[in-house]
Amino acid sequence: MDEAFSTAAPVEDWLEAHRLLWSPNTVRSYATSLAQWWSFLEQRGESERWHEVGVPTVSGFLSWLRNGRTVEHTIVASEQTPSPETLEARLAAVISFYRWQQAVFGVGVAERLLRGAPRRAPARGLLAHLDARSGPTPSSLVRVRRTGRRDRPPLLLPREIQAILDGCAVPDGSTGEWAGNLRDRLVFALLAETGMRLGELLGLRICDFVMGRGGTPFVEIVPREDNPNGARVKMMRPRRVYVGNDLEALFADYLSYLACHAATLGLTVTADSALFVNLHRSPLLAAMREGTVRDKTAALRRRRIGPPGWTPHWFRHSHATALLLAGTPEWVVARRLGHAHVQTTLDLYGWVREDEALRAAANWNSYVAGWQVAG
Repeated sequence: MDEAFSTAAPVEDWLEAHRLLWSPNTVRSYATSLAQWWSFLEQRGESERWHEVGVPTVSGFLSWLRNGRTVEHTIVASEQTPSPETLEARLAAVISFYRWQQAVFGVGVAERLLRGAPRRAPARGLLAHLDARSGPTPSSLVRVRRTGRRDRPPLLLPREIQAILDGCAVPDGSTGEWAGNLRDRLVFALLAETGMRLGELLGLRICDFVMGRGGTPFVEIVPREDNPNGARVKMMRPRRVYVGNDLEALFADYLSYLACHAATLGLTVTADSALFVNLHRSPLLAAMREGTVRDKTAALRRRRIGPPGWTPHWFRHSHATALLLAGTPEWVVARRLGHAHVQTTLDLYGWVREDEALRAAANWNSYVAGWQVAG
């Protein structure tokens, strides 16, 4: 929305073109960046000339963000300076917006912002530069200054993952039942053993978890546009992730509990029902939303379970790290994570094999011993 509470049409056009392709989280992140860009243009009185900006304006936008979104120039640094990663994300959204505007409507701003920008080239995604099979691509004339190396993705050690799982539910030796919330344990166990994104997990249906029945169990990650909770598979790419027998047994226990709980409520679950649902809050048995997982994560952190500040996405980084430290080839890890190209995996986790301290931090081979990486 602009300062007159009307829709900023150029931004809305861009978002609408990407809503069906990208995950809701990605669209939300880009919308935040472009909302800040539009506010900056309005403060400058240039929102009507959004299609005429150049390098000085975009550079001023980064300075504006660094200075607390109030002024472009200041003597005293802001106490709330965004991280370089945040600034890069904001800049990437602006560049992507103008590249799309050039490709679709012929708006020439991208030609002024990019070195070697092709004319009327097809719009490409933010991570297109990681495609090892493509030739050189245009680079931005505006850069974010970094003071050190790029931070490594945060991860959870095996003992921390086990503490999180046990913080959700543990087996009761006297009754043979689970004590605690079995659904939450399965949520985090799936994230840990499959490396899938949270949006992919929340979009799972019961039929997507295929039990081995003498073979290897696996989880089908299926792109769907009709998930009631808005969950979306990133880039709508399907894949199959093989899992171990322990996770299969946990799924079977949860499925039995879910069926019994639904029968008690007088409701029915089918193979096409959402796998993760509301068990005790209204609407009952509705597909669980991302906020519920975030709330559970916050509750575990308040109990000092897991390292400070951990999030569900840390399981994905931990999964990739564990596989690489256990000797799994990079191309297998890339396929399992759903990366379009192995170069993405190398850029994110290429440091793992060289980190002797991390290799000695835990018995990673033992940790992944029960996983089935290939079928």
